[in-house]
Amino acid sequence: MKTGLERFIEDPALRAPLAGRRVALLAHPASVTRDLTHALDALATLPDVRLAAAFGPQHGLRGDKQDNMVESPDFTDPRLGIPVFSLYGQVRRPTETMLGSFDVLLVDLQDLGCRIYTFITTLRYMLEAAAARGKAVWVLDRPNPIGRRAEGLRLREGWESFVGAGPLPMRHGLTLGELGRWFIARLKLDLEYRVIPLQGWQPGAAPGHGWPLHERTWINPSPNAPNLWMARAYPGTVMLEGTTLSEGRGTTRPLELFGTPGIDPRRLLADMRLLAPQWLAGCRLRECWFEPVFHKYAGQLCAGLQIHTEDPAHYSHAAFQPWRLIALAFKALRRQQPDDPLWRDFAYEYERERLPIDLINGGPLLRQWVDDPAATPADLQALAAADEAAWLDERAPFLLY
Repeated sequence: MKTGLERFIEDPALRAPLAGRRVALLAHPASVTRDLTHALDALATLPDVRLAAAFGPQHGLRGDKQDNMVESPDFTDPRLGIPVFSLYGQVRRPTETMLGSFDVLLVDLQDLGCRIYTFITTLRYMLEAAAARGKAVWVLDRPNPIGRRAEGLRLREGWESFVGAGPLPMRHGLTLGELGRWFIARLKLDLEYRVIPLQGWQPGAAPGHGWPLHERTWINPSPNAPNLWMARAYPGTVMLEGTTLSEGRGTTRPLELFGTPGIDPRRLLADMRLLAPQWLAGCRLRECWFEPVFHKYAGQLCAGLQIHTEDPAHYSHAAFQPWRLIALAFKALRRQQPDDPLWRDFAYEYERERLPIDLINGGPLLRQWVDDPAATPADLQALAAADEAAWLDERAPFLLY
């Protein structure tokens, strides 16, 4: 497999339309070639690319910020002498000064295939700004590491936010280049947009099912995305950020495990199996105990479950449904402890009026289902299945692979 970046570097014909134009790069730590050269350094060696600026999304161009909601500053690259603008600092959308620094923006971001991952929103904001200012955007495409499957409720109208760029399901199944095509059509944008496509990507192929396992080095696209197993669980475990449960930040396996002090993990797993055993398929769940060194419950012993998708004998790509799995955990906990606080209330991604769990899910439906004692797994299944089917139809014209 070759990424869009590698094809762009290898083929001068792909670069020919950039002659005489100022080029900027939007990238992050996982924006590397197969030999692990960062995209900014690789582009700087090309004599026919006039590199004028760079942009960093959340967590920074090179990966300078560990936690969520920690801003990055603008700076000047010490080796290249070009400005590096932060799109997760003083602003989320590019300013006039930023837009004035380039003619063509190259976007090289490794996505995780989940709506809440903020790189998707940054792409939308850049496309809107580029269309308004007559700028071009080219996406150097990368694989969706969790493949083509779609899962979860779609974001409802009026619930757009920095963690919800549009009416996508939680797991969308598109590459970033394909997402750009969908954004342009949906928002009716008029701009020069190109995708330098992947070569040889097989999203359905085992054992990676989206990620070329054993062929490519995994580089964290964000600090708490350390491996493919986290990426597989993330469309479910990201919802933990809106709860009083630890999502494992402050441990070595963030967003693969969850729990709190006082949970009985054996009872939790048993109740989940009673409610909807089919939603636990495709992975292995293990009772575990962990003590975060920072973030929620730092220094306290938590009990909970770890989601294992590493072993091909335990993992079924067709059966694994992480969004449903975590929704089921919420439902079981709510039945066990109906009066305990589950939904965390704090300023989440600069939103202060709406609950984080609702922002994460693109509306209140998931929370309302969990909190309703009469609501059953079949009720949530009906809502989600309809959204997923509609999304598969809508996304079909934008697929490149």
